[in-house]
Amino acid sequence: MEEKSIVKRGMETRLAIVSTHPIQYYAPLFRRLANTQALHPRVFYGWKGGVQSAYDHGFERSIEWDVPLLEGYEYTFIPNTSGDPGTHHFRGLVNPSLIPAIEEWNPDALLVFGWGWQSHLRALIHFHGRVPVFFRGDSTLLDEKPGLRQMGRRAWLWWVYRHVDRALYVGSNNRDYFKAHGLNDTQLRWVPHAIENNRFADPEGTYEQEATTLREDLGIPASAPVVLFAGKLERKKAPDVLLEAFLALDNENAHFVVAGEGPMESKLRDRAGGRARIHFIGFQNQSRMPVVYRLGDVFVLPSRGPGETWGLAVNEAMACGRPVIVSDRVGCAPDLVEEGTNGYVVPAEDVSALRRALTKTLDRPEHRASMGRQSARRIADWSIENAATRIETAVCEVHSQDNPVSP
Repeated sequence: MEEKSIVKRGMETRLAIVSTHPIQYYAPLFRRLANTQALHPRVFYGWKGGVQSAYDHGFERSIEWDVPLLEGYEYTFIPNTSGDPGTHHFRGLVNPSLIPAIEEWNPDALLVFGWGWQSHLRALIHFHGRVPVFFRGDSTLLDEKPGLRQMGRRAWLWWVYRHVDRALYVGSNNRDYFKAHGLNDTQLRWVPHAIENNRFADPEGTYEQEATTLREDLGIPASAPVVLFAGKLERKKAPDVLLEAFLALDNENAHFVVAGEGPMESKLRDRAGGRARIHFIGFQNQSRMPVVYRLGDVFVLPSRGPGETWGLAVNEAMACGRPVIVSDRVGCAPDLVEEGTNGYVVPAEDVSALRRALTKTLDRPEHRASMGRQSARRIADWSIENAATRIETAVCEVHSQDNPVSP
C-alpha cells in the first residue's frame, strides 16, 4: 500500500474517508479538512486514476490532471484487484484489504463517497453500527421513470441507506433524493457541492488578458459575444442541442467555443460545417480552465441526462464571473441559477427555449455583465471552506453524542 501521513496533535476526531481515486474537485476539500481544528482525516483510495494517466470513457482519451491531487492531507492507496479497474462499473473497485486497513487505523467515524462500487458498499455495511457512518453523494430524482424497475431500485436504495447515520447532501435535488430513500431531516446535513473558488478568481486580471489573447488567436473580434461549452462531448451533456440553438440565433456576430472531446465530436464538427464562428479547442486541463471560462460571455450546460447530478462546471463558470444557462436536468439548477438574475433554466432538449435564453443574454451586454457579477456573488457561499466547516461540525456533533463527556 502507498500512503502519506501528516503529524497531528492526537486529540482530533479520526475521520476515515473512502473515495474512489484522487479527484480534482475533492483534493482541495481533503486539504482543508486536514487543517480543521477538530478532525484528523485520512483518505483511503481504491484506484490510482487521476494521478497517473488513465483512460476516461467520457473524453475517450487518457487523462492525467495537472493540478496537485495528493498534497496537504493523509492518504492510503489500497490495492485494487479488479480485472477492469475504474469507476465506470460496480466491480471496478475491488479492494479486499480496504476494511482491514481502515480498522487498523482505528477511526472514530467513516465518510464514504458514493456506494456504487463493491468496496464502498462493503465498507458501508461493515462499519454500520461500529462507528458513525457519513455518506456523500449527489444523486437526484431527475432521471426517475415510474414503473416496476423504479420500485425495485427504491427498495434496494432504502436498504443501502439504512447503513448511513448522516447524509451530507449537496443541494436541494440531492436532499429530495435522500428523503425519498428513507432518510429523515435529522439525518441530513447540507454540505455544499463546491469547487476551489479562489483558483478561478482573477484579482489581477491575468486570466482575462490571457483569454483576450486566445480570442484573438481564434479570430474572434473583441466586440463579438461568445457562447461557451466546456465538458465531455457526450450525449448526456447535450452539446448537440446547444449547437442547434446557436445555429438558430439571429445574432450573426456571436461565436461559439467548444472546449472538450468525446464521442459526439465528429458529429458536432460535421454539423458545424466548418463555420468560422464555431471553434473547437479540444480537451483543456485543469490549470487552463480559469482562462477557458473567460473565453465565453455566457456558459451553457444544456444536459439531457441521465446522470447530470450536479454540474460542477457551473460552479467554475460562476466563480469566473459568468452568467450561466442550464437545462432543468442539471442538478444544481434550483440552487445556483436564479432566473434572469445570474442566468436561465430551460427545458432539456428544447432548442427554441435555449435559443431564446441565449438571445436574452447575448443581446444585452450590460445585463449580461450584471448577471456575471451576480454569479460571482452567489457562488461565494458554495466554497471549499464552507464545505469543510460543515463536515467538521456534522462529524463532531455525532461523535460527541456517541462519546459524551462525563460530568
